[in-house]
Amino acid sequence: MKTNLITREGFELLQKELTHLWKVERPETTRKVSWAASLGDRSENADYQYNKKRLREIDRRVRYLTKRLEDIKVIDYNAQQAGKVFFGAWVELENEEGEHLKFKIVGPDEIFGRNDYISIDSPMARALLKKEIDDEAVVSTPSGEKYWTVLSIKY
Repeated sequence: MKTNLITREGFELLQKELTHLWKVERPETTRKVSWAASLGDRSENADYQYNKKRLREIDRRVRYLTKRLEDIKVIDYNAQQAGKVFFGAWVELENEEGEHLKFKIVGPDEIFGRNDYISIDSPMARALLKKEIDDEAVVSTPSGEKYWTVLSIKY
């Protein structure tokens, strides 16, 4: 399951990536492919083979981003969310052992490369939705249920 939600910052990053791929990387890679092809035998030309493969990767990512940006819905902060955990919230938690976690609940397209973001589709995020400060959330994990207390909520 992949939720079609994204924060404003995440949407802008995906748009920026798409623009960079389409206007910078793709034309540059296309020039390299053309240059390498002009050298002759393409079967043994590493520059040609590598850049042709890179061009396919760029095109695949451009197609994905174009389609994804059409499908997702940007969610901005609303004052009615104050005091409760919803999409886009920074949440700080503590469990019975005294372990602390702090993360932001975001869309599945935003979590890559970030250790402090979790997807709205994750069991932890689902258990936290609509919780308030000092509420306890029960998270089902493969090793059993874990109990977390909400310490703070920020947007």
